[in-house]
Amino acid sequence: MKPSLLILAAGMGSRYGGLKQVDGVGPNQEAIIEYSIYDAIKAGFGKVVCVIRRDIAAAFAEKFGDKFKDRIEVVYAFQELDHPVPGIATFPEGREKPWGTAHAVLVAREYIQEPFAVINADDYYGVSSFAVMAEFLQRDCRPDLYSMVGYVLDNTLSDHGTVNRGICEMDENALLTDVVERTKIHREGTGIQYFDDHGVRHLLDSSTLVSMNYWGFHPAVFDHLEKAFVAFIHTEGHLPKSELYIPTVMNELIKRGEVQVKVLTCDAHWHGVTYQEDKAFVVDAFRGMIEKGVYPERLW
Repeated sequence: MKPSLLILAAGMGSRYGGLKQVDGVGPNQEAIIEYSIYDAIKAGFGKVVCVIRRDIAAAFAEKFGDKFKDRIEVVYAFQELDHPVPGIATFPEGREKPWGTAHAVLVAREYIQEPFAVINADDYYGVSSFAVMAEFLQRDCRPDLYSMVGYVLDNTLSDHGTVNRGICEMDENALLTDVVERTKIHREGTGIQYFDDHGVRHLLDSSTLVSMNYWGFHPAVFDHLEKAFVAFIHTEGHLPKSELYIPTVMNELIKRGEVQVKVLTCDAHWHGVTYQEDKAFVVDAFRGMIEKGVYPERLW
């Protein structure tokens, strides 16, 4: 069975100032998400599931239409604040912010019964990353063995503001031992720093391994996510800006010895648009890849 690709595209885009999931960066206004789907098709993925909000469904329909018809199956799952989850009778009132990436994966449960990869819509992960992920999902993925594509922190920062990254550690067998979501990471002088929830400054090495939210999962992960999300709602659901991140759930599962996460390496370069100012650099990057023959001038 071919693996599926789950694309998280329900973000608010508040720092970007617009709907970056569909913003064009290619020569024919192709969005980053289109290059990811193109790479996934070449790597042997059989289905794409996009997690979006209902209020941006029209924008997705206008942008993509039937573009992927006869190429790969594409379905949409909606990340609503009150999406039914067993174990949660009612959700806190007044919530506006989405519940986070762990919840975004959970809402796609009904559409996925096979091993699958998870990526962000606004991140470009590189051709080779899809090849190594597809191989893992088809050969090695188990209910207790997942994967993550690791990137070097210095190659994933924006020159125009702060970013969130999962800071990782792994053992001699390339198994993830720790991953913690850190927010507001940025360059300061010649170094890289972030501030924790208490306002304490921490320095990070530029070669630090980070998660760019590129995961490989067995469908058994949905049970883990559901259990974690129910507990999260009961303990933190009343906090207006609380979110449950995939790295948080994975870290807890690793510490309890319930799953292992293999860190996959590849020679791919990451590109992304967190801020509007990032766009010009990403446009230039895709132009360069087209000139080198990595992608055709027109994808479809």
